[in-house]
Amino acid sequence: MKKLLVTGSSGLIGSEVCLYFAHQGWAIHGIDNNQRAIFFGPQGDTRWNQKRLASELKGFVHHEIDIRDRTAILDLIDSLRPDAIVHTAAQPSHDLAASIPFDDFETNAVGTLNLLEATRQFVPDAPFVHMSTNKVYGDAPNEIPMVELATRWDYADSAYEHGIPESFRIDQSKHSLFGASKVAADIMVQEYGRYFGLKTCCLRGGCLTGPNHSAVELHGFLSYLVKCNLEGRTYQVFGYKGKQVRDNIHSYDVARLIEEFIKAPRSGEVYNLGGGKNNTCSILEAFDIVASLTNKKMIFVYIRKNREGDHICYYSDLQKIKKHYPNWSITKPLELIFSEMVAAWSDKFMLNQR
Repeated sequence: MKKLLVTGSSGLIGSEVCLYFAHQGWAIHGIDNNQRAIFFGPQGDTRWNQKRLASELKGFVHHEIDIRDRTAILDLIDSLRPDAIVHTAAQPSHDLAASIPFDDFETNAVGTLNLLEATRQFVPDAPFVHMSTNKVYGDAPNEIPMVELATRWDYADSAYEHGIPESFRIDQSKHSLFGASKVAADIMVQEYGRYFGLKTCCLRGGCLTGPNHSAVELHGFLSYLVKCNLEGRTYQVFGYKGKQVRDNIHSYDVARLIEEFIKAPRSGEVYNLGGGKNNTCSILEAFDIVASLTNKKMIFVYIRKNREGDHICYYSDLQKIKKHYPNWSITKPLELIFSEMVAAWSDKFMLNQR
């Protein structure tokens, strides 16, 4: 039986990957130390997801390890010798990073280096998939001419009809410290592929979402928005008239692409991974969609100043992915993503009230 090692296994993408590959017959090992609860408090706690994996996946092995612990990472990969590694663990908030710069960089950059070097030393043939971020582009996408529509911004330049391609520049822009630490990790993953020949790829994610997100205000756009609507909580909109646009991809479709890469890996590759133009929505449009599903009007307050380095409009150009992996496509449209999250949060609220 092939062994898969997943870092951040209790998080949204990590847990989805664990479940997906377990159903394909892989033995699953997860690394997670619930650092999300330290970063975001009780609302970010992911122990519930760890318990879910342990109960649903026969033979699931949890490793309580901090990826910053180099010796522990080296020892684990040496003893386990996984057939593939999926690295989803991270400090994920660009807002929070400014107040914890050392924790942010050591988790995102140094933790990734620890995993890469352990892979090179002990399992150099194992595909290594890194969950990067579209924040590696900083705020450079904001330089693209925009057109303001009734409920959203969009690109006015036809060169970006399909979204942001992988050739878009990543330097000379404002990233946030989170974006900078993820750039360091992203480049290192590429370098271990190009320099050492490891089978690595960076998946520069847009809005990764799904019903198993432990969403908080600083991370988890759609899930947190749905949660606020159902709770009657005030949602804060930061700048751009609430017309800022994101493409949203379900964690299941992320896991499917990871499977395609592991089947036919490449060295030092980069892919922009989001829902593409068809799965885009602005904050204002998201308000309308969730209200139509819950029959509850969205309560929000508008704050004129946008978040530092935030994108006005961003959606992923998926053409390179589809060229390299033609069997992959988006299977979860935006409406289904919303429906699943409304159902999931509704179930959680009912359980909490019992």
